[in-house]
Amino acid sequence: MATEQITLQIDADSARIFKSASRDDQEKLELLLGVLFKEYARSDADSLKSTMDNVARKARQRGLTEDILESGTSWTSSALPPSQH
Repeated sequence: MATEQITLQIDADSARIFKSASRDDQEKLELLLGVLFKEYARSDADSLKSTMDNVARKARQRGLTEDILESGTSWTSSALPPSQH
């Protein structure tokens, strides 16, 4: 499989986690991102918006506010839906 390097802007905590992971785990994370991008390409804009709206609704229900998002404060796994823990 041919690969290509890209640059993504992500939060500092996520960057630190990726950089501190083993090379093997970094490769797995890169594969996971590739799968997510392919899933995105297969979905239409409406379903992507619906998914994002659903995630945002669940995040708000668990206490994630716009202030937290804008401040860059870490968001713990306790705010994730139970199926994602």
